[in-house]
Amino acid sequence: MKRLLKQIVFKYIGEEKRTHAPLNSHEKYKKSGLTESEAFYIREKIKKAFEEDKIYRNNTICLDELSEHIQDNRYKVSQVINMYFSKNFYSFLNDYRIEEAKHLLVSDSTLSVKAIMYEVGFNSKNSFYSAFKKITGLSPNDYRSAATMSFVQNEIQMA
Repeated sequence: MKRLLKQIVFKYIGEEKRTHAPLNSHEKYKKSGLTESEAFYIREKIKKAFEEDKIYRNNTICLDELSEHIQDNRYKVSQVINMYFSKNFYSFLNDYRIEEAKHLLVSDSTLSVKAIMYEVGFNSKNSFYSAFKKITGLSPNDYRSAATMSFVQNEIQMA
């Protein structure tokens, strides 16, 4: 409960993507042997794989492939994602995919929602729509409409 409350507070103040010390030590990782410096190094490699290499676009990516990509132990990679990003692998993966989808929906109105879905790494329309709605509270089409409407309103106010 305490962890959930901290996540809500971080999200409310705009720090939902934690990158520092974990919220708390997970009981299941007590004996893992992962040092703080090793965790920091793995966390940086994960961030690079997602932010620079955009590995999330691979529609078959899994924890094993990420571990192979960053050349580290899959159990330690999983532990770092769970503890330092407060998510499981697939939630972490979907966050990156949806962030790019949001950007594409707003920046390129010529792309269909289906094309964007494939571009960011989803295989299934249902999975994409569910993840999108879970993260944004809107369907992709509603998000695009709301973003367009907001842009138009901002342009009117500036004129």
